[in-house]
Amino acid sequence: MKLCVAEKPSVARDIAAILGANDRHDGYYEGNGYRVTWTLGHLCELKEPADYTEMWKRWSLQALPMFPQRFGIKLKDDAGVQRQFRCIEALIKQSDELINCGDAGQEGELIQRWVYQLAGCTIPVKRLWVNSMTDQALREGFDHLLDAKEKDNLYYAGLSRAIGDWLLGINATRLYTLKYASGYGRNVLSIGRVQTPTLALVVARQREIEHFVPEDYWEIKTLYRGVTFNSTQGRYKTEGEASQVMERIAEFPLTVTSIEKKKGKEAPPRLFDLTSLQVECNKKFNFGADTTLQLIQSLYEKKVTTYPRVDTTYLSDDIYPKVPEVMRAMSPYASLTQPILASKLRKSKKTFDNAKVTDHHAIIPTNVDPVVVPMSRDEKLVYDTIAKRFIAAFYPDCEFATTTVMATVNDCGFKATGKQVLKPGWRAVYGGAAASTQSDEAKAADGDTNGAIPPDMAVGESGPHEPSLLKKSTQPPKLYTEGTLLRAMETAGKTVDDDDLREAMKENGIGRPSTRAAIIETLFKRHYIAHQRKSIVATQAGCQLIDTIKEELLKSAKLTGVWEAKLRQIERGEYPPRQFIDSLKSMVSQIVLNVLSDNSGSAIDTHQGDGPAPGTPGGSGTAAASAPKRPRAKRITRFEQVACPVCGKGHMVKGNNAYGCSDWASGCHTALPFDQYPPDLTPAKLARLIKKNFNTGSKATAS
Repeated sequence: MKLCVAEKPSVARDIAAILGANDRHDGYYEGNGYRVTWTLGHLCELKEPADYTEMWKRWSLQALPMFPQRFGIKLKDDAGVQRQFRCIEALIKQSDELINCGDAGQEGELIQRWVYQLAGCTIPVKRLWVNSMTDQALREGFDHLLDAKEKDNLYYAGLSRAIGDWLLGINATRLYTLKYASGYGRNVLSIGRVQTPTLALVVARQREIEHFVPEDYWEIKTLYRGVTFNSTQGRYKTEGEASQVMERIAEFPLTVTSIEKKKGKEAPPRLFDLTSLQVECNKKFNFGADTTLQLIQSLYEKKVTTYPRVDTTYLSDDIYPKVPEVMRAMSPYASLTQPILASKLRKSKKTFDNAKVTDHHAIIPTNVDPVVVPMSRDEKLVYDTIAKRFIAAFYPDCEFATTTVMATVNDCGFKATGKQVLKPGWRAVYGGAAASTQSDEAKAADGDTNGAIPPDMAVGESGPHEPSLLKKSTQPPKLYTEGTLLRAMETAGKTVDDDDLREAMKENGIGRPSTRAAIIETLFKRHYIAHQRKSIVATQAGCQLIDTIKEELLKSAKLTGVWEAKLRQIERGEYPPRQFIDSLKSMVSQIVLNVLSDNSGSAIDTHQGDGPAPGTPGGSGTAAASAPKRPRAKRITRFEQVACPVCGKGHMVKGNNAYGCSDWASGCHTALPFDQYPPDLTPAKLARLIKKNFNTGSKATAS
């Protein structure tokens, strides 16, 4: 008898149907020489400190660091889990061979192996390894079962990750809670190998915004024949300098000095890995990272998309012959697939590369028609996103022409750039939604007219123009959204827009594609971060925690990325697991020593609310009402610290006749006239006067 162990009942049911194990029993299916059961996800977990010794049951600084001589596993304390485990244990004893049908990834491997170990499995073990759950893929997988030993390194990597998280998480959490947590009935200060550097990213971005000092600058543009030209001088640092240029060009005509036309191509966007899919769905639909993961996991189990927990955007060469079959099955997209199925399919190195595919390829649709599969509205949105990205990969490049016009007014240079799509290529898949070839920001910077340069414009022509002087201010970086935070985790905090560079940096990202969403959710649940509309802000507790942690090893995304790279090397058999664990033990020992030596008296009030931290966008400036001690208000010494009383987004700026909002360019035209708010007010006095007046009735003008 052969025993198959899947990760959940729904998957076991599909496998049983393929194998002909149609007789349902309590906890398993049977038939045709097979039994098929399931694990319900994590049945086992690493033992807790108290399971090793009574000394570790009580939280004590004297007991730290805690390093078990040998790590052990145990069943979860859940009646349903224990009942299912006893079923698996009995079935193993009655079987001749075991087939591991768990999720084909690091976590899935760990889940299964722990169960087999605890059950005392001694029979031969095979491994089912598939990229999708379609009937065809499952049959092919059972025809080509792997020896379980081929995935030993995957298990060692998963085990090293789990032990590393235990060593750092449990020791550091007890250490910081006992040393720094304050307040009646203090709560736990949760520290984690990945969650703490992720929190540090959010806090650092928030502090960067908080301390940002805007600088005014001026731009000169002029309108000629409906085309906007930008001064080649770029930004002017003073209004006087810009005004002098305006005077020099006001009475002179604009003369076109050169026209250059270049043709270019734009390749289709890369296929999705899990992180890029989560980023796209956050941007397009405002889905949280965890929501997208649940939706794509559901689509995978419904057999319409391939394995989701992947960190590659490439396909292997053996997928290429199967692409037509997949496209023909996508009946709702027939109008898009027919044009490319009519000829030989494109095969780009940006899509197919065996060297960049290990266990799984990029997320793509399967050969199951989505019409016959019931999907929720949100599942349809995610499927459509994946389907169009997949189809676009086989369309031609988008071809466009860039026209650059140089001109002079008096002796001042000007430039205009326009782009015109000649052949939409892959952009036809998206219709008008992706018709432009530049972002709005790029157009604004370049003076891009999006193809509006008149075709009859010629070198040497001259005529009147309409110059304008624009005052602008430098802008702080934006708060993270879940999508941009995922990107930051993937690149260890570096801002990377280029796909090739992003691909190269994945090795040193923090967390795994499959765990990043859970890390962000943990930070929300711990009240270290909170939502502010679509953005993410750190709470006061989150900021205090990062401020208290002096150990860069605990909060550096870069250093955590190095550990992640080691785990990937373990998975490839290039780095010994023991060395990874030993290095973490050494690091934890040093952290314990450093924290115990801290005599600063720092304390973190663990009974604060989950609102934004004071002094941050959306922050109230006070602790939550439940806090036993109200922190001292931050001293106001700069106008940048005085928030606009109308929009709350900008800060007050002192003008010629009034105090105004720095966010005027976005539509806030708040003005506090000097006859009511004297020009000699200090920032602190202005803040107090605003607070007084806006509590009793607004005294500002706003449009």
